[in-house]
Parts: sequence; structure tokens; C-alpha cells
Amino acid sequence: MAYPGVSIGAAWLLALAVPIAVLDSPGRDARTATDEGIRFSCRSHQLQAIESGMDAYLASLEIGPDLFVKRIDRIGGVAVYTLNTPGEDSNTRDLQARPGLQIRDDIVSLPAQYGKQRRIQTVSKKEIVLALLQHGRLTEFTGGACDIEALKDHVGIRQNTVAWAENLQWAWPDGGSAQWNRKYWKRGTPEPGYPLHEAMDDLFLQQNLYSIGCYTATKLVVIQGVLDYYRRIKPDPVRQNLLEQRLSVDKEPLAGIEPGRMWHFEQDFDPQELSRPGKLVKIRYGAAAGNFVPGDWVYFLNTDPASYQKTGYEGSNAIYLGRNKFDDYYNDNNHSYTYEEKLDEVFQWRNGVFSRSRDFARIQALTAENIALLGRAPAAGGLLTDMRVVPYFFGYEELPPLAAR
Repeated sequence: MAYPGVSIGAAWLLALAVPIAVLDSPGRDARTATDEGIRFSCRSHQLQAIESGMDAYLASLEIGPDLFVKRIDRIGGVAVYTLNTPGEDSNTRDLQARPGLQIRDDIVSLPAQYGKQRRIQTVSKKEIVLALLQHGRLTEFTGGACDIEALKDHVGIRQNTVAWAENLQWAWPDGGSAQWNRKYWKRGTPEPGYPLHEAMDDLFLQQNLYSIGCYTATKLVVIQGVLDYYRRIKPDPVRQNLLEQRLSVDKEPLAGIEPGRMWHFEQDFDPQELSRPGKLVKIRYGAAAGNFVPGDWVYFLNTDPASYQKTGYEGSNAIYLGRNKFDDYYNDNNHSYTYEEKLDEVFQWRNGVFSRSRDFARIQALTAENIALLGRAPAAGGLLTDMRVVPYFFGYEELPPLAAR
């Protein structure tokens, strides 16, 4: 039932004005019905190692052969692994709730203040792999990434990214200036004299000293997830050095993390940005609605022209945490939002609800039908873009060169 005195029908939602120039995705990724899930496109002689390695990896995660469908084309050099679900089933949000999958959270350790460690509950590698296997999108490993280790690293980076996003409580600037610990940062630029990883760790270990927007917060989580993986989880000085060089090529580690084309739909978008690659992540378009892999960077677009003009409310950058949860950078909602709560949060901005407690009287209750409509693409009256921003296969693919500024 809608909030008293307010009608929120399907036709009204679909008629929302969209304050952006273009909604079509540039270079939309092609998907076919037979190529969904995980695909290895390799030389034919590599397939035997891929097949045996993949079977062993899935078994180690307790993903039995009855849970996936395997298609091997030895002549063509292709191996495709897809979750054994109906072709129209592309939903990953309820994977943990499916009894047959037997998904349980993992317990991992993260650094804490004063050299201590803290153990937290986070998404399992099993859920990440099952989400990658699900219908609705394709993750392809080819060239140098024709290696099971590329998949393992990809899954590990995603889990580490989620782990760092589980319990955040930075302050929200609400249109004001961001605040940084001046020992390490000057308005988002690292102060000289400290290793980048030390400045990054401080952001997560002393969160009370920082006030940042969701765009910056998302970039920080992405950087921390990748950099910390190759420094602490799987120490690799060569890849760590590569990452730090890419991040610091313009002396602004927080700039250009994502490809420039991610913001192609903004009215003031600079066309020259279309060709700029991301330092740490790439974009995949065409993901099915409801299809998220833990560690995805997702964007919910605010399609209301009025509230869109309010600084910080143009849309919501979010990291998918698995288990039907998106991160909550400011601990406004118990450290996470469900998918339904996330759509509701962005929708309510048009009603002047910028604080759920302070602006409670302005909330317009949404029905399940309303939520389903909001989960569509912006061009169809929804809020959810079909792009998923994902990490490169570091060390397994040639990264696009970056231009120093």
C-alpha cells in the first residue's frame, strides 16, 4: 500500500523524467544464451589443464558436478561452466537462501589498530563462484588468463573487497567538504613520505577521522580490496608494485580508478573521457536485472530531475556484498542495505528523504510491484543501470596503458 494520500502506480514510475543525456550503454557487451557463466577461451592444448584445474577448484569449494553444466569444445578451445539452473534464472541475490547450494559465510581476518587482527564474517568464495556461474552474464578468461589461478585471484580479490566493506562508518559530508586525516591526506591526495598502503589502511582503521561521499568511498574500497590482496592475502611484490605505479601515475591515486566511459550518460560528460581506461577496474554492460557478483561496483541512478541536482544525490555507488546486501558506508542501516532497501533509499530522495529518521514523515511506502519496476533500467523507468564494474585479471591480462597527467 502506498503512503497515505500518495499514488505510486506503475504508469507513474515509468513516466519519470530522466535528467541525463544518453541511457544506452556504449559498446554493450554481447551475451548469448549458450555463453553465460564462466568461459575459458584458450588454445586447445590448454583445455585439459583448465578442465582438471576447474573441477578440482569447484570441488574444493564443495560445488558438486550436479550444480553446474560443463560444455567443452576441444577443437575450438572453449570451456564453458554455467550454474545448473533454468536459462531464465539470472538471479544471484537469493543464492544463499537456496537450500541445495548449502552456502555458508566465510570467516576472515583483517588488520585492526595497533597491529592487532580482527575476525569478521563475510561472503564465501563459494557464493562468489556460484554467482559467476549463474545465467545473466558472462565472465571470460582468455589469453594470459587461461589459468585457473586467474580465476582464484579474481575470486580472492572480490572476497577481500567485500570484507573491507562489511563494517564501515565514515561520516557523510552531506554537500559539505570532505574531511581527511591530515597526517596522510591533503584533500584526497596522499601526503609525501608515507607508503600508499599505510595511508589507505588509515582510512579503514581510523574511520572517525574521515568524512567522504559514496563515490570516493567506493573507490577507496576497490583500491583497498586489490592492493591489500597482493600485499597481505597473497603477497606478490611485483603485482603490488604494478598496482601502486598505476595508481600513482598521475600522482592522484584516487583519480581515474574506473574507465571514463562509466559516466557517459551525464549531461556534462567530456567525450574525450570515452577512451580513458580505468586504473584498477573495467566495465561490463548488459548484466541481467538482479544479477550481481559479490565485489561488483554497481550504480543506482537517481532519475528525479530535482533531487538529482543536490550534491551527493545524483545516484548511489555501491559494492555488492553477496547475500542480497549492498554496503552501507555510513552505518545508517546496520552496515548494509538489502537490494529492496537500496532501491527504496534512492527513490525516496525525490521525496526529500535524506535521513531515514529525520525525514521519516516524507517516506512514501513502496509495494513489491513498485520495487520490481525500480529494478529496471533507467530507460524503462527504473533506477538500476546494467553496468557492473569489475577488477582486471591482474598479472593475467595486459592492462591498458595510462597517460600521466
